[in-house]
Amino acid sequence: MVFLIRITICCMALIWISSCTEKHNVSTTDQIQKPTKPVQRFGMVTGLKPGKMEYYKQLHAAVWPAVQQKIKECNINNYSIYLKEIDGKPMLFSYFEFTGQDFNADMQKMATDSATKRWWKETDPCQQPLTDAASKKQIWSGMEEIFHLN
Repeated sequence: MVFLIRITICCMALIWISSCTEKHNVSTTDQIQKPTKPVQRFGMVTGLKPGKMEYYKQLHAAVWPAVQQKIKECNINNYSIYLKEIDGKPMLFSYFEFTGQDFNADMQKMATDSATKRWWKETDPCQQPLTDAASKKQIWSGMEEIFHLN
């Protein structure tokens, strides 16, 4: 008998839930959370050549729209660059989030973009790569994430 009462209560609850979703025009598939893209976070560091600080700031005060668009197209979000002088040396720190499926493919897409290439011709001469990046013919050195809080 107790078993039948429980089944009856469960059935009534299901009928009530389905009527609520119909009243609010919400389907059960709409209630299911769609998976979000995985976010990869990147921290990078490079030096800034003496005498180039003002020009570098000026460039980034008005980043070219085509460059900004390409960054977004390549699944880069929440992108920031910070400047800090350490032991008399200007250093740049960047942070960004990648939400795409193939980081290397998106970075290749960015590297072949004509506007981005012109932008890098302006910014690269301002930067002073650290030894590890310079040995790989790169500008920015990756940093290890050791803590994150959402």
